[in-house]
Formats: sequence, C-alpha cells, structure tokens
Amino acid sequence: MTAHPVVSHEEWLAASRDFLAKEKEFTRLRDELSRQRRALPWEKLEKDYAFGAPEGRVALADLFGDRSQLLVYHLMFGPDWSEACKSCSFWADNFNGIDVHLAHRDTALVAVSRAPLAKLDAYRRRMGWTFRWVSSGESDFNFDYRVSSRPGEDGMDYNFGTMKVGPGEMPGFSAFRRDDDGSIYHTYSTYARGVDMLNGAYHLLDLTSKGRDESGLPFTMSWVKRHDQY
Repeated sequence: MTAHPVVSHEEWLAASRDFLAKEKEFTRLRDELSRQRRALPWEKLEKDYAFGAPEGRVALADLFGDRSQLLVYHLMFGPDWSEACKSCSFWADNFNGIDVHLAHRDTALVAVSRAPLAKLDAYRRRMGWTFRWVSSGESDFNFDYRVSSRPGEDGMDYNFGTMKVGPGEMPGFSAFRRDDDGSIYHTYSTYARGVDMLNGAYHLLDLTSKGRDESGLPFTMSWVKRHDQY
C-alpha cells in the first residue's frame, strides 16, 4: 500500500463532511446540465433507415416499440470482425436487465452495430445479453451518426468534428423521440468520454481508494477483457 493519511474518526468525519459539500454542489451542477441537455433543439429525421433484426428488416420507428423515446448504443462490431470491441462489451455488460426499467419510463434501449445479424446473435448468446441488438450493415445509419468510417475513407470526424479518428468503428450513444404523428427527432448524441456516465462499473470503481487504477497502464482500458476471458 502507498502511504496515505490515517486519522481519527473525528478527523475522518470532518473531512467527509467537507467533501460532501463538494459532492452536493456537483450533483446540483449535474442536474442543471441534464436540464440544459433536455432543452437542446431537436433535428427531424428526413432519411429512412433499415436494420436487420430477428423478425426481419425493420425501420428505425420499429425500434421504439410502443415507446416514444429510443436510446441507441453504437456498439463497435465491424462487418468483418469476429468479436465485438472488448471495451464496448464492458459497457454493454452494464445494460443487461435495465431495459425493463427503461421501458416503464417510456424508453426503449437498442444496441446497433454494422456486423451481420448472425454474428450479433452468436456474440449476444456468448455474452448472455438479453437487450435488443440489431444490424445496421445495409444502411447509412452508422455513417450518418459518425461512428463508422465509410469504405475508402482514411478516417472520420468524430465527436461533433472535434476529433479525427479511424478508419474503423467508434462508440457513442444517441437519443431519439417519436411524436404522436410518427415524426422522429434526433435529440442528443454523446461520444468519446461522454459515454463514461453509461458505465456503472466505472462509477463503482470511482468510489474505491484505488479508483479506476489506470494511470500506470500503457493506455486506458488496456486491462479490460470480455467477461468470459478473464
């Protein structure tokens, strides 16, 4: 163990109370940021997208089911890959079982990847995942939402053009809203470190004395493996 201050209970309690005040301030700021996120303008979708699903080809509207809100996880799994990205798999492990709770708040959760449906289904069974996962391999969906580079491109503008990455696949989360008249709106997307807040395991590690314990690694998340490979 590294040297760390060890104090009496009274001193520990005083330090914890001081830190609690900062946590409360952060919580209020986060609530305000969430309010501003909900107030962002929307863009109406004018393009149709088709996806490969177990029941056949479906449209984006079908992914909502009977809900008015849709969350899409852009899960990295290229058409010629044999496995999904290990880091995306780490994130996806956090989604298993939460879809029923989201559904009771009028929200559907779907993972979307470019790999063929047969590969997605085989990997989903291997991982034991139960959330909905469809293939966008025959549509422009991944390209338009800037999580996949088009064939022949040497890269892509990622995270709203703030980063040049690729070529290949990148992660992200996108939110959509369906109106009573059937119109669909893109309300929000987040990429790069923006997806951090969707990983409950990382937030649990943040509560520990070591935290994520990644500072000495050759690159962030180099420790992560698929859960059946540890």
